[in-house]
Parts: sequence; C-alpha cells; structure tokens
Amino acid sequence: MLANEQSLLEWDIRDSASSSVLRRMLRRSVAQRQREDSGKQVSAEPAALSRDQRLRRAVLLSFCDPLPVQCLELHEITEKEWRSLTHWLDVSGLALYFLDRLIGLQLTHILPGCVLARLQQNMRDNAERTRGMITESLAVQNRFKAAALSYAVLKGFSLSPESVPRLELRHQLDLDFLLAEEAIVDARRVLEQQGYRLYAVSGRSWEFKKDEKIGISMEDFYKDTSGRTIELHLQARMAGDASLLDRVEVRALYGIDIPVLSPVDLFLGQGMHAYKHICGEFSRTAHLLEFYRHVLTRRHDNVFWTDLRSRGEETPKASLGLGIVTLLITSVMGEFAPRALTEWTVDRLPPAARLWVRLHGRRAVFGDVPGSKLYLLLQRELEPSGHAMSRSLWKALLPRRLPPEVVRAANGESLSVRVRRYRVQLKYVLLRLRFHVVEGLRYGWEAYRWRRIWMG
Repeated sequence: MLANEQSLLEWDIRDSASSSVLRRMLRRSVAQRQREDSGKQVSAEPAALSRDQRLRRAVLLSFCDPLPVQCLELHEITEKEWRSLTHWLDVSGLALYFLDRLIGLQLTHILPGCVLARLQQNMRDNAERTRGMITESLAVQNRFKAAALSYAVLKGFSLSPESVPRLELRHQLDLDFLLAEEAIVDARRVLEQQGYRLYAVSGRSWEFKKDEKIGISMEDFYKDTSGRTIELHLQARMAGDASLLDRVEVRALYGIDIPVLSPVDLFLGQGMHAYKHICGEFSRTAHLLEFYRHVLTRRHDNVFWTDLRSRGEETPKASLGLGIVTLLITSVMGEFAPRALTEWTVDRLPPAARLWVRLHGRRAVFGDVPGSKLYLLLQRELEPSGHAMSRSLWKALLPRRLPPEVVRAANGESLSVRVRRYRVQLKYVLLRLRFHVVEGLRYGWEAYRWRRIWMG
C-alpha cells in the first residue's frame, strides 16, 4: 500500500481540529436561528412541499386506485423537470414500476419522447440484469445445497408476487441470504470459490463482492455490468427457540425450488427492513411502495393478520417499526391498511413518533440522495423507551473516520486503475464531508425547532 493511501485510510477527524470546528459551526448556526426566531411561534405543521417534492408525490400517488387529483401535476411538467424527475425515479427505485403503471393506465403519452425511450431501454436492460442475477443466485444456491447448508432467500426475489408484480420491474442491488450462524465458515468458502471476497462484516451481516467496477454511471445503472454483491445475514439459534430457518417454505423460481421465509416472517422482515432505512440517511421510496402493495395483497386475509399479530407482538420493536412505516405511507398515500394491522402498530405509536412522521416524514419519502440526518430526531426520542441508537448522536452527526472504500484494490491492478480508484474515493469523501456539514447544520436547527414544539 502506498504511503499516501495509508494516510488517507487512517485519517481520523478526532486527531485534527475538524471535529471541534464543525461543532462550533453547528452551535453558531443554531444560535443565529434562535435569535432570528426569538418571540415567534414555531409551527407544528410540516413545511410546504417544493415543486420537485410535489412532482414526486404525484408519481407515488399514481399507484393509487382511483388516481388522486394531485396526479394531474404530471400533465404539466416541462421536459427539464422530467429529466430531474427521472433521476429521482432511478435512485428511489420507482422508475420501472412507474413506467409499468403508465402502460397499464395507457398514459405513456404524458412522457416526452426522450424520457419514454430511456425508460423503455432501462426496462430492457433491467430484464437482462435480472436474468443474470437469477442465474447467479441459483448457482450460489446449488453450491449451498451441495455443502448441505441451511439457508433461505431474503428480500429481492422472495417479494414476488405479493409486492413485486414482475421481477424485472425491481432494480435489485444485491443478493441476500439468511444463513445459520454456524454455517458461515462453509458459506464463505463456497463464495470465495465462486470468485467473491469478503468486503465487510457489520453485526450479523457479511458482505461479499466480485467483479467490482469503478465509477458506474447512471447510464449503466440498469445494465448487467456492475459486478455482484451478496449479503449473508446470520441467524443465531437460541436454546428452545425455533429459528426463521425452521419455518421456511419452498417456492418455484424459473423451475427451481428455492427456500424463502414463511409468509408472516417475510412480511415482518420486509416491514422492518423499510423501518431500518427510514431510520437512516436515505430511504428508497420503492421499499414503501412494495410494502403498500403487500398489505393490499393480504388485506382480506384475516388468518394472516392474526398470525402476524401473534408473531409481531413477541417483539416490541416490530410493533413500533411496522407502525411507523404504515403511518408514514398513510400520511402520503391515504388509508390503506386494515384495522387488523393498525390496531396493534399505528395505534400504539408514542406521540414523538407521530410528530416526527407529521413534520419530517414526507422528506424521508420524497428525499434525494444522499438524504438527511433528521432521522436522528426520531431515534433520539425513542431511546428512552428502550430503542437504543446504534451509535452516539455526535458520532452520527460528525463521524470520526473516513467512509469505507468504494472499490477495493485488486491484485495486480494497473497504475491507471489505481488512479481512477483514488479519484472515485476522493470524490466520495468530499461528498460525504459536504453532507455531514450541511445536514448537521440542518439537524441543529430542526432539533431546536423540535424542542420548541415539544415544550410549547
């Protein structure tokens, strides 16, 4: 490793003046806002949606039946606004769902020709990408079966058909498997034989990658050219408790039987995955749409909702997570969930969670990359009730270390590849630094506003 690379990777904000400088900036900004706001009454209502956010809302509402009146805004978009909107459609995961919806409604004529052509090409590219990921998934599973490993497919392919009408409509980023904890050594060996290498371990999640590409552009976003990523999620076996793997079911995929979670476990996992992303910097809106569709699919299945409540009430976090996700979707798309779900989730939400959804929920739904830090307000308020934050508030606001490498060095890489890799990493570091400064200042102001509302 080169000396400058070593120093870059080991750089620590704690060892410089940066942390204290950023803290002073944050406090100074909040103090100025307090002086400007002195004597004013702080509104407990959410800020009005911007033009971009209203257009994003119109896209999401287009999946409702019947179409709400807000969808009419899609008829009044300029070509420039369409280009901006299609970028959000890509990063939110809604692009292909939206095209499929417009085709079903016979409304593709509202799209400019260049936008329609791009979405159609993305659809073709993603169909090929999906076939490639399915082939890869089946190859890995065959190796798992040959090694007699206990596993199940998570998220992704297992969400069809309840949440995803057709697999090629979903832009899937990686392959996820649930694995018995004691099988991780054998599973790692299997993946390394398939050309993967371990990238990161976070709690019970192990991330593996192969054929990484440097600097994938949005033009290649849907193409089958961006390498492969697999995440293994380990299932610990507790004495006397049945694990998720004990309840798996078999589903046919392209003529091959694959193990997936039971219907109740799958729904719980999907809802808690959406909640996890809401409690993070950026949440793909597609996760909320998929949950919405899953609820509608099961809406009249009383046996399912009874079993779900029985399983979900065993864990207080499940009631909270499903409640916040359901309330957030309801606040944007209207009532959709049956009482059998809301009476033990939404109805039990603490006042702080309800206030956060009202004030900041729409920003989580219609936000853009890289997101915001306003989720910390929610986590801070829930902490006294036993829902501890994964890291301290100050570490979340001002991380002390650089972000992980976007692409790791490969054996025998050329100088040109190394330079490209450094350039991508440096750009990413600068973007993250800007994000932490801007969103840290925004958080400081909103935290002050939150206290005023809560005390008022």
